[in-house]
Parts: sequence; structure tokens; C-alpha cells
Amino acid sequence: MPTNFLHEWKRVFVSGGAGFIGSHLVASLLKDSATERVVIFDNFTSGQLSYIKESTNDPRVEVVEADLKDVGAVASAMVGSDTVFHLAANPDIAKAVTQPDIDFWEGTYLTQNVLEAMRVNGVRKIIYTSGSGVYGENPRVAFAEDYGPCIPISTYGASKLACEGLIAAYCHMFELAGRAFRFANVVGPRQTHGVGYDFVRRLKADPTRLRILGDGTQKKSYIHVEDVLAAIRRADEWTRDRYSMFNVATNDYITVAEIADLAVKVSGLTPGETKYEFTGGNRGWKGDVPVVRFNCSKIKALGWRAKRSSAKAVEDAMKAMLEELKHA
Repeated sequence: MPTNFLHEWKRVFVSGGAGFIGSHLVASLLKDSATERVVIFDNFTSGQLSYIKESTNDPRVEVVEADLKDVGAVASAMVGSDTVFHLAANPDIAKAVTQPDIDFWEGTYLTQNVLEAMRVNGVRKIIYTSGSGVYGENPRVAFAEDYGPCIPISTYGASKLACEGLIAAYCHMFELAGRAFRFANVVGPRQTHGVGYDFVRRLKADPTRLRILGDGTQKKSYIHVEDVLAAIRRADEWTRDRYSMFNVATNDYITVAEIADLAVKVSGLTPGETKYEFTGGNRGWKGDVPVVRFNCSKIKALGWRAKRSSAKAVEDAMKAMLEELKHA
């Protein structure tokens, strides 16, 4: 295996670097003295300058405000990089219900542009944030990375699967190294979407009632962003394959109704005094997978473990959101 396939993040390009996960990734990279340069490439539609305010004080950081649809801007900003972290995508899965093409233009198309910019610049490694939506729906199975056939039921999941396919093809055709991470629901400070995010804001606006999509029985894994970053680093350090996929999730699961209870708790409200108003049905929206189970044996074999349970991850994330609202 060529030496430049090994774990070495010195000159890094981060698409979506001002977003939720991206801003945490950038801060983590800057803690490493081996990091020489970090290019934050973001169009700031969901990312915020405030998320990277501290990071931009570091002279190793360059911020490029541009769109990945502009392949020339991408290629120019990527010059001299050795690793690409591709995080930019549509962060709102349910948005495709009213904008059916959003995941193509904000996902698949952007990934093609990123890969082509890598090819022309000779950048050899890409780390991609995928998701559980690639698997589709099968509540009887704990999905492992080799599960198939993958039949997504949302355009978000379909786009993520298409992006993984493009990355795998470029890795084999143009001698790149690729890592795709299929995350559970990621939570933490600076979160911009998600059930906990919605609950905290709804309760702040009206603590007497809480609208809940579906019937509350939807059951999934929620993983803290800090555990996600640890998984990415561990997998890349110990993997020498040209292309690999990794599930990243907790060992446990939590229901939407249980998240509602946690939201009431962290908001300082008395249990039972907030009326839950369920919209009905076992899905939150069209394309929602109500039950998702993971088999994470592959990444656990490399020594990674989530430090927080789903409930602890969600609770800590909502506490952080409340602090953010105080300073908004």
C-alpha cells in the first residue's frame, strides 16, 4: 500500500467545515500539532461563522466562503491538500418531501465535484460522512456494513448510497483511499436539526404542550459528536483498505417519547404537566425509518467504543442547546 494511504492529516480540506459536525472536526484537527493547514469550505447556508469563531484565530485556518457547485472554486481551494473531509450535504432529511431534488443537488452532485477536484489536484484520501439511510428499512436486522441489497426509502438515503458508490469507484479507478462512515443520529452542541433540537425549542416557546411527529415509538440510536470524531480517527488510523465503510452507533436505542421526557427534564419542567400531542402513525415523515439497528462489530474490532449511551448523548446535547439559546 502506498505510504500516502496511511493515516496522515496534515493539509486538510473540510467541506461543510462551518456546520455542526464540521466545526467540531476542525477544532479537533487544530488540537493536533501535526496539522499544518485546514481549509474550511462552506457556503454558510446552515453553517455559522460563530461555530468556527475560535478556530479562525488559528493561523493554520483558511475560510473559503463558496459553494461546492462551483467546481473551479473547489479545485482552487483544494490545492496542496492531502486529505478531504466531505461533510457538506442537505442536513434536513424531511425537506425532500417538498423539495424532491434537494438531495441530488446538495449531495450526489456535490460529491462528484469534490472527487473530480481531488483527481485533478492529486489529493489521495477522502473521508465521507454517510448515514444509516443507505440501508433502507428492515426492523428485524441489525445492519452490518455488508448487508444487502441496500434499498433506501428516502432521497437522503439514496443520495448517500450514490455518493458512497462514486467514492468507491474513484478510489479504484484513480487510486484514492476512501472511508465512509454510516452514522446513527448525531447529536451535540451546535446541532441544527433533529428531534431533540425541535423539542427544546418547542418547549421554550410553549412549555404546556409538545407536538411530536408520529406516535413516539420510533426507536433509534443517537450518538454524540465527540464519539463520532473518535470513531473517524480510530478507523483511519487502523485501516489500510483502499475503500471501507464503517457503522458508527451506540449499543442501545431510545424512543422519541423517551426523548420528549428528557426534553421536559432538561428544560426544568415538571413531568406530566406538558401535554404530548402526537401526530399519529409510526413515522415522523415520508421516508423516515422508524426503527434502525446497527451491527458495529467492524469498528469495535479496531478498539472504538461510544462513551455515551443514546440517552446520555441526547441529554447532553439538549443541555448544550439550552445554553446556546440563552446566548442567541
